[in-house]
Amino acid sequence: MAGTTLRDVAQRAGVSIRTVSNVVNGSVPVSDELRTRVEAALEELEYRPNLVARNLRRGRTGMIALVVPELDVPYFAELAREVITAARAHGYVVMLDQTDGDGERERELLGRESRATMFDGLLLSPLTISAEELRSRTNRVPVVLLGEHIFNGNFHHVAIDNIAAAREATEHLVSLGRRRIAAIGDQPYSTGETAQLRTIGYRQALERAGLALDPELVVPTPRFHRRLGAEAMERLLALPEPPDAVFCYNDLLAIGAMHALTRAGLRIPEDVAVVGVDGIQEGRYSSPALTTVAPDKAAIARSAVGTLIAVIDGTAPPPTETKAPYRLVVRQSTAGRAAGSAG
Repeated sequence: MAGTTLRDVAQRAGVSIRTVSNVVNGSVPVSDELRTRVEAALEELEYRPNLVARNLRRGRTGMIALVVPELDVPYFAELAREVITAARAHGYVVMLDQTDGDGERERELLGRESRATMFDGLLLSPLTISAEELRSRTNRVPVVLLGEHIFNGNFHHVAIDNIAAAREATEHLVSLGRRRIAAIGDQPYSTGETAQLRTIGYRQALERAGLALDPELVVPTPRFHRRLGAEAMERLLALPEPPDAVFCYNDLLAIGAMHALTRAGLRIPEDVAVVGVDGIQEGRYSSPALTTVAPDKAAIARSAVGTLIAVIDGTAPPPTETKAPYRLVVRQSTAGRAAGSAG
């Protein structure tokens, strides 16, 4: 109830204020019998701790930061929602920022002591910064990494297995009898590691199916945006022998590709089947509904937030690479109208 204090709880439980404080803050172990009495009193009186005061006593802000390349990309917006939910369960508030995929912004974020004091820890989805730059950063704010930038186990890192996910998506197209399968989204340069991993999975699936790789069917894009997906699909349709299926490296590219196919008068999936990655809500309501590899964004958020708080508290194990779950969600863009209720 409003205005309930530690003294009120102590009187109800018949213990000292210090014992109640130890239970609430988890700072000093107490016996099971005392903990049960205190927790019962806390529940009866509907005690709500003053998180601001608690954090000030601990020298903390009670806030963590989530920094992603682009907040207007649906995947990152949906992930941010899950991070906020996970952080709230731990009593933390989330600050949001974006880097626009710019390396200087990432370096600035990791180098400004004044900014680091605004939050207790950082969830970062980097595109350009190197492992060495992370190790040599001037501020020591705890960091957990998201996304597929490769850091070789030197940092806490949460991501899906992009090679396996891309391989499964491509194998799904193979299982439909498609034999000329294109890929949209390759990024053969130093900051394109996510795309490169997905290209590996795509190539592995073709190899396992005994299908030759046609370099003309692999179309690079500098970003994973709708317009670029449409332009890449138009390029593929201009080939002497266009593809009968396309694996797009994210859902936005896939939605752009489907737009180009529809404008060209082609049927999806009868003429060209389409698969994306990310499991965004927009794909569920596109026309046709998009088949996608959907990472478990809630699991990613829970794992990343839990790990970051453990690092902040000094209880985290050595840096680990955590592989988050994902699933292939089959919808109309590969299975036709029979999949209309899927997903």
